[in-house]
Amino acid sequence: MSDPILEVRNLKKYFKTSRGMLHAVDDISFTIERGKTLGLVGESGCGKSTTGRAILRLIEPTSGEVIFEGVDICKLSGEQMRKKRKDMQIIFQDPFSSLDPKKTVNQIIAEPIRENRIIRDKHKREDRVLELMETVGLAERLINTYPHELDGGRRQRIGIARALAMEPKIIICDEPVSALDVSIQAQILNLLKELQESMGLTYIFITHDLAAVNHFSDDITVMYLGKIVEKAPVEDLFTNPIHPYTRALLSAIPVPDLSEKRRRISLKGEITSPVNLPDECRFAPRCYECIDRCRQGIPPLVEVAPNHFVSCFVHS
Repeated sequence: MSDPILEVRNLKKYFKTSRGMLHAVDDISFTIERGKTLGLVGESGCGKSTTGRAILRLIEPTSGEVIFEGVDICKLSGEQMRKKRKDMQIIFQDPFSSLDPKKTVNQIIAEPIRENRIIRDKHKREDRVLELMETVGLAERLINTYPHELDGGRRQRIGIARALAMEPKIIICDEPVSALDVSIQAQILNLLKELQESMGLTYIFITHDLAAVNHFSDDITVMYLGKIVEKAPVEDLFTNPIHPYTRALLSAIPVPDLSEKRRRISLKGEITSPVNLPDECRFAPRCYECIDRCRQGIPPLVEVAPNHFVSCFVHS
């Protein structure tokens, strides 16, 4: 029996520009089950990070609903949302710019605990910081160091510890390993997986790296120019990609076995501007299967197989 912890309904986020309205996130919907990981993938600029921030109301959505444990958090007051954020945390992409360079590891991890008055006693708070450092694999000797004294992997572990300090139920991981070396990426991904299993965490894993999301996610949602073009369980998406854009993304994944031959799909044409978008499929100008119908409206997201949804006039 499914146990949804988060349901996003018709979420939109538009920005006013001098040239018109920029459609960063345009009417997207999805559901995440408790304890699962949803991979949100797509090219840079597709709206996946904006989606994560809009869900947490770090930026206010233009419209739509974000139902977290039965409550539409878009309708909460500022004080109510402040309390709700204890259950909803984020790990940012760049572990250096997301940490205060003037604060020590101890001060950074302790800040949300102190600000939310979870532990008022200073000594007990430091004990909790040490506990969190051990949980994420940071040595106790680093407690009084500053972010610039540490490498990228350790800095990202601080960001993870800071998120865990609130004992959240869901964490949005906004490309948490893209700024790290490959060997460190594997360590951080393994850490996040271990934390999920031991704490029952739910993740939204935002990334452009399909190879990473393949091993980390339960379900995948593919975005293009603010729209969802395909969503499916991870095994189904990788074995049976349907949307032309999804197939192009998967064809670009490097293959370690040189004897294995894979046809690379090269996309041609310019990406449509997200400002004042025409009433047509967003991918049509670059699509190698485009038909006249694709230029006459936006294809709906249709279930073409159990739990497999596609937004494409050709394949639905």
